[in-house]
Amino acid sequence: MTVKVYKKMLLGVLTILLVVFVLNILLNGWIKHQLPTIINEKNDTSYFITYKKLEVSLLRRCIFAQNIVVVPKSSLKDNISKKGIYANIQTIEIKDINVWNLIFSNKIKASTIGIKSPNIIVYDNNNHYSVRNSVVAPFEKIIKVSNILLSNGNLKVLSKNEAVPILSVNNINFNLEGIKISEEILNKKIPLEYENYTISCDSLFYHPNSFYNLKTNKVNITKNTTQINNFEMIPAFSRREFVSKLTNEKDIYTLLCKSISLKNSNWGFRGDDFFFHCNLITLDNVNANIYRSKEPTDDLSKKHLYNKLLRDLKFDLQVDTLKVQNSKLVYEEEKNSEIGAGVLRFNDFNLTATSLNSGFKKEKLSDVKIAIHCKFMKNSPFTVNWSFNVLDKRDGFKIQGKLGNFEAQQINAFTKPYMNVTTKGILDEVRFNFSGNDLKSSGQFAVQYDDLKFTVYQKDARKKKNKVLSFIANIFVKDDTKDKITETTIEVDRNPEKSFYNFLWISVAEGLKKILL
Repeated sequence: MTVKVYKKMLLGVLTILLVVFVLNILLNGWIKHQLPTIINEKNDTSYFITYKKLEVSLLRRCIFAQNIVVVPKSSLKDNISKKGIYANIQTIEIKDINVWNLIFSNKIKASTIGIKSPNIIVYDNNNHYSVRNSVVAPFEKIIKVSNILLSNGNLKVLSKNEAVPILSVNNINFNLEGIKISEEILNKKIPLEYENYTISCDSLFYHPNSFYNLKTNKVNITKNTTQINNFEMIPAFSRREFVSKLTNEKDIYTLLCKSISLKNSNWGFRGDDFFFHCNLITLDNVNANIYRSKEPTDDLSKKHLYNKLLRDLKFDLQVDTLKVQNSKLVYEEEKNSEIGAGVLRFNDFNLTATSLNSGFKKEKLSDVKIAIHCKFMKNSPFTVNWSFNVLDKRDGFKIQGKLGNFEAQQINAFTKPYMNVTTKGILDEVRFNFSGNDLKSSGQFAVQYDDLKFTVYQKDARKKKNKVLSFIANIFVKDDTKDKITETTIEVDRNPEKSFYNFLWISVAEGLKKILL
């Protein structure tokens, strides 16, 4: 091959490189000029987008923007009646862009979009926010990507109707991979499909209604697992304020939980039907308080048993195992705020429940089985085994329990303020084995006790003994069972206006009454 041929080849290569270089400059300039048109002039979404810096590199096939601001177009004319998304974003980097798609379709198509340090405020004046209509659909008109990587973000959802945010999340890190969006997908309940995702945040605050606030520290979520640290569900008011706002009796819940974990979970929609399935949910170190004031008007509505409550859920729930471990439960009931509440305590509380299902579109289910091990009033070992079937329309259940070595005066924390009665003595063993349904319960009750005594106090001077009533009570009560278990059978009718736990208590009380008197 001659030198002349080499020179021609070299000249051809240089010419091609020069043409590519010139085309790159021209396309770079054209795209950089075209992007503002795509983002705003040809943007038929409800949002206006600005930025301070924009860089385009066709060789690296990426777009880099800095100091981005997103506001609703409506806010340009009315900045008082805020609604929609307001965002300030430090940087956005779009990688592996499709150049020809950008030139010919006025849409940015790429593999990945990286969003750093977004501060997002959502104004939701109706407390009803549609991700499909307000987020996915509008921005899908501008950009289509397969992966979204968001780091160091902050989110607030605000409402004019509430003094506190509906939702506040700090330091969000979010990866969504394998995104698919189409007209068909946009019409589904979840308006996008994906292969995998991870979400984490440093803290979360949620205000679901005017009565409660939910808080967490660190949260980590993947497609199949969830880990939540230091969960809190706290009343938004003091007990007195809360009770003053109630029209009927209602429990007030305070729930603190050091750790909540979900393993092998899956959720979504099958057609229009929502489902949530999980292999294992574990709540560790729960501190739960349930308080009820008897001052508001009685709630006379029917209280359904757990069979029906689960049976009537309008979605497919399946939790194979639920565990509550290393926990504490306190129940307080107060007739009068001046007297104080009666208190029942369950320490070292451990619960395992299996086969928790809703009845939604199901024809056969295994029994729900619940096993509880705890210390009643701090010291006495208490075990319960409880089972029922969700699909049983008679709401049948079986429950058996055993309490050992109980010093009767420990119950005074409940009976003194609530019943104006104290007791002393030893309950060596209490056993019950009941079966029932929505109408009645029956079964066996057994107890062994020693030297049981009652003291009744005066109604108007609650620190003074009512000697007459105390004397009468102790005449009629058998003070011991002669070192042996005494058994009886019970049968009681259910008050449908009361809870399952009231039903269990009156069944136990019936057994005590038959043996003690």
